[in-house]
Amino acid sequence: MTGRTNEGNPPPIYEDLVRERGDVVADARAAAEQAQYQAAQLLGGHPLHQPLPPRV
Repeated sequence: MTGRTNEGNPPPIYEDLVRERGDVVADARAAAEQAQYQAAQLLGGHPLHQPLPPRV
C-alpha cells in the first residue's frame, strides 16, 4: 500500500453511486439552504449571508 489518499477528490465509487442514485449530499445541502431561507423569511430574521433564492 502506498499511503496515498484522494485529497480533494471523491473516491471513484462515489461517482458511480451519484450516477446510479443521484447526488444525495448535494440534494441535502440544497434542502438545508432552502429551509434556512424559509425560516429566515418566516421569522423576519436577517441571515449572516444572503441565502440562495428558493428552488422551484
